Amino acid sequence: MEIEIRRTETPRTPPAPGELGFGRVFSDHMFVADWTDGRGWHDARVVPYAPFELDPAAAVFHYGQAMFEGLKAFRGQDGQVRLFRVDRHARRMHDGASRLCMPPMEAEDLVAAIRAVVKADAAWVPGAPGTALYIRPTLIATEPFLGVRPSRRYALFVILSPVGAYYPEGINPVKIWVEQRYVRAARGGLGAVKAGANYASSLRAALDAQKLGYAQVLWLDASEHRWCEEMGVMNLFVRIGDRVITPPLEGTILDGVTRASVLDLLAEWGVPHSERRLSIDEVVDAHRDGSLAEVWGCGTAAVISPVGELCWQGEKLKIADGAMGPLARRLYDTITGVQYGGADTRGWMTAV
Repeated sequence: MEIEIRRTETPRTPPAPGELGFGRVFSDHMFVADWTDGRGWHDARVVPYAPFELDPAAAVFHYGQAMFEGLKAFRGQDGQVRLFRVDRHARRMHDGASRLCMPPMEAEDLVAAIRAVVKADAAWVPGAPGTALYIRPTLIATEPFLGVRPSRRYALFVILSPVGAYYPEGINPVKIWVEQRYVRAARGGLGAVKAGANYASSLRAALDAQKLGYAQVLWLDASEHRWCEEMGVMNLFVRIGDRVITPPLEGTILDGVTRASVLDLLAEWGVPHSERRLSIDEVVDAHRDGSLAEVWGCGTAAVISPVGELCWQGEKLKIADGAMGPLARRLYDTITGVQYGGADTRGWMTAV
């Protein structure tokens, strides 16, 4: 894929590390490509960051054909900018597009697009500990048409945002509300795809939980409200005794890249672990008999987010005296160590 580069004539100064939140500041450039029925992907370009002009009848506004990815670039201690598991992120976006009847961009082309725009804005990759450049590829339907069918025009764009910690609490344990009323996804739905609709459906429960003093919610399944699924927008891991358990990929949860990295490390370290269904009753019973050792969420934004308390039916289940567990700490230190330029024996990092 040939990519045209049009640099801004008015470059800005990136914010200081201490001024970074998450997803509020955007860099100088973005990548854009268009897809037209009968022509495929065309006009790939890196251009100055600017608003889009879309027809009010564009299909994305009416029928929800929108999906995205999220990954990060890191500045290592040697100054080199590297992408974390970019190939796996690109494949996941490629594979998920068909569920929304959207045209996928070939994974190698998306990787090239990401590398091109990050290279253009390499000065925006912060170097302070805990900071990164968040990368958001997004695919939307752009055809102006009021009819329920797949669009015949699409745009894929990639924007960049220098970020600090996702949670203000950092890696300190968070409190999580176990949600019983709302559901995130049902079998046969969009739960395994990073569709915008998944996130819209999660907002009400998350907002209600935050009003009660909880950072996020633990989602249960849609049919029985019994089986644990995701934790907020992250994959869930629970250590009961010496065994780590994470819900299986059965179409309702995302095949997380950090999740895969955690599973790789657990296997490498010889830690007993299972991908199996886990009921909230099993978690509560483990807390009561003292075997609930650790709970954490994992994802691109937070990496590892330890849980210090679960609230289930009014009962507050304190985990490991509210402290970060040793396995969660080891996972966090190992993954972030690779991200910030440590030895990469697993081929997770790609230089820009």
